[in-house]
Amino acid sequence: MLSLLKEQRVTQLLVNMTGVKYVDSSGIASLVEGLKVSRDQNARFALYGLSKPARTVLELTHLLRVFEVHDNEKEALAAVHSPDNKLAPSPGEGAS
Repeated sequence: MLSLLKEQRVTQLLVNMTGVKYVDSSGIASLVEGLKVSRDQNARFALYGLSKPARTVLELTHLLRVFEVHDNEKEALAAVHSPDNKLAPSPGEGAS
């Protein structure tokens, strides 16, 4: 994930979290590092498909408000083409 941002300089990275059942502290650290690198490179970094436990961990750490989060890939892709997307969280953030 980080090599895509650092070396290939992608302009946006959508992270599919559908297979992730739980996020521990090292997972949180990796996501935060990805977000930091993307911001440093002015790239979009979004998560989608969070499981309930992963969403809960992000809520408890107050990071759900920091990340751009979508329920599914279709929403994440649609937000890419949204004229109001300015690398900010989506209006549906926090929805289950």
